[in-house]
Formats: sequence, C-alpha cells, structure tokens
Amino acid sequence: MEITLIRHGRSAHIENHRMSSREYKKWVEMYDLLGILEGEICPADATEKGATTSILLTSDLRRAIESARTLNPSAKIQSDPLFREMDLPVPDMNFPGVRLRPNTWAVILRLLWICGYSQGCESYFDAKKRAKQASLKLTSFAREHQHAVLIGHGFFNLYIAKELQKAGWTGMRRTGSKHWNAVTYII
Repeated sequence: MEITLIRHGRSAHIENHRMSSREYKKWVEMYDLLGILEGEICPADATEKGATTSILLTSDLRRAIESARTLNPSAKIQSDPLFREMDLPVPDMNFPGVRLRPNTWAVILRLLWICGYSQGCESYFDAKKRAKQASLKLTSFAREHQHAVLIGHGFFNLYIAKELQKAGWTGMRRTGSKHWNAVTYII
C-alpha cells in the first residue's frame, strides 16, 4: 500500500507587496478563493503519481481541486474539507506602521499559532487532531484501493506525514514546501 501527498500548484493570487494586517486578511481570503496559475506545468513525479489513480483526493479549496484536474483530467475528484490547510490566526486589528509581505505575515502568524494564539481559527491542538483524522482516512482509502493520492496543502501535508510515520508508514521525513512536491509513504 502507498499514500502520496502532493502540494497544490502555484496560486493565481500572486500579489507580494507590503501590506497591513487587515490587508493581509483580505489577501488570505483571495488566496483561498482563487485557483492555480494558468499553464502550470507539473513535475514528472507528481504527474506520474496523479496518473496512476482513477480517484484523486483533495481539500475543498479551489487551488487543490484545480491542481488535481491538472494532474489527471480524467480522474474522479473527491474533495473533503478535512484536508484543508491549517488556518492562520489573522488579527482583526491594525498595527499602525506595520506593513509586511505575505510570506513574512505567514511566518509570524504561524509561529504565534504554534505558541497558542488562535483567535478566529482552529487551534494548533485541534489542527493536529484533524491531521490524525486525515491520516486515518487516507490509510483506510489506501487499504481499499491499494494507494491514495492527496492533493493538499504544504503545512497540513507535513502534519499528515508525521501521523503516517507514527503509524508505521515509511517515506521522507519532510514533505517539502515547493508547489507540486510529491512524497510517497509505504507500509
């Protein structure tokens, strides 16, 4: 049996200017709303894994679904919010004079989230529990079909991988953060 975790393609939302926390909150909403860049080309390893199955599992976010269609247009796509990315606690208040690029906001907010700040989003503890549920669902799917391919999200795929490894699956320790990165676990 095997489970492959693939990160979605690059988002069509490519704004990268400095912004306030309120602007970043809107940026995240747009990032979640849009799909992937037109003309995305998938690396061979991701394409190969996507082509080997008639069913692709994805989160319910557009960028994951479009990535699955790009990998294998003829595959059936099963979307599930269980596989969504772990949210960031974007504050509603504005910090006067603080303007950061989206990646910088993401790193700061992810660190705060891991330290326990989760205002307005799923807690770190709950997200880790959801990753465990996702790993169990993928394991069940792999048992039934001999393999499972998930087109998901960078940070959540990392936590699913940790849960798979705890359960005895072997593969790369880290899933990688590049778009279209594909990592396979076997048992």
